[in-house]
Amino acid sequence: MRIGLVFGGRSGEHEVSIQSAKSIYKVLGTQANRQRYEVIPFYIQRNGFWLGPSVARTLLESADQIIEQEGSLWQFPVEVESVELWLPALHGPNGEDGTIQGLFSLMHLPYVGSGVLGSALGMDKIAMKAAFNQVGLPQVKYTSSTRGEIIKESHQLAQSIAEEIGFPCFVKPANLGSSVGVSKAENLAQLSKALEVASLFDRRVIIESAISNPRELECAILGNETALASVVGEITYSGDSGFYDYETKYTDGRSQIHIPADIPVHIVQKIQDMSIQAFRSVDAAGLSRVDFFYLESTDELFINEINTLPGFTSFSMYPQLWGTSGVDFSELIHQLIQLALERYQQELK
Repeated sequence: MRIGLVFGGRSGEHEVSIQSAKSIYKVLGTQANRQRYEVIPFYIQRNGFWLGPSVARTLLESADQIIEQEGSLWQFPVEVESVELWLPALHGPNGEDGTIQGLFSLMHLPYVGSGVLGSALGMDKIAMKAAFNQVGLPQVKYTSSTRGEIIKESHQLAQSIAEEIGFPCFVKPANLGSSVGVSKAENLAQLSKALEVASLFDRRVIIESAISNPRELECAILGNETALASVVGEITYSGDSGFYDYETKYTDGRSQIHIPADIPVHIVQKIQDMSIQAFRSVDAAGLSRVDFFYLESTDELFINEINTLPGFTSFSMYPQLWGTSGVDFSELIHQLIQLALERYQQELK
């Protein structure tokens, strides 16, 4: 089967996408997968132009970056016609928000991961939280705003949010991943600035109450209608920002992964159950990583978010969680491809 591995993209997570694709490309080249699949890689430049396998392979097999080439948007390389199943290693807008999933659907081809709805809900933090509320998953207090409101009445809006949410709080763009554009606010001045920063990245902004010293726990999901939950892992980190920001996340030595997390058995079970519930609430498919805050002092859990297309870099949590759960990286990619085929065949009925 010819697998179209697509990576790069126009989002701020372009570099992370390349690293995820390199890891996936490597495991698809293992002996077992080589007998099952032929990989045809495609690189989407930052300007949105698609480059074919000859350039994409060079980027995946070397440490060098490709100098952007000229082309036409949506002028696909001829090799696209031979793809039988798509495997997106894309993160952020145009990669995991339902847009490229819509393109694959229009091609009438199976693809790894959630469909248009699941991807869009999983990407948009405001819609995601509404879906979580619908099934009763516990969350921190939050509210939302828009770029127009922030431009028009920044100071008055900050005061209103402070009264509703309190300090400290986090301000985030609604539709970005990897902590891009996220700020922590401790007072009105910081909140006003945080709202302005977040609105530069997205038209819609979400503001969340901050929990004091929570443990940050994560669980991986694998499956479609029948979904399995992995062991639970924990992220610990150090950094100047005081939270798990982009720099901390992708700088060696700034964060540590602990798998399995040293937490009570009943909390593990609760996280696994809630992760599957969250997965179903947004109509996700194939894979997801679900993140939680755990307050030891009160034994409380709060769901933070679901990531329907998590990273596959060498230090990403998702493949490591499944590795500890007994599914190695090579087998994990194989299972994800098979789940994509299963879902596609069900939708044809």
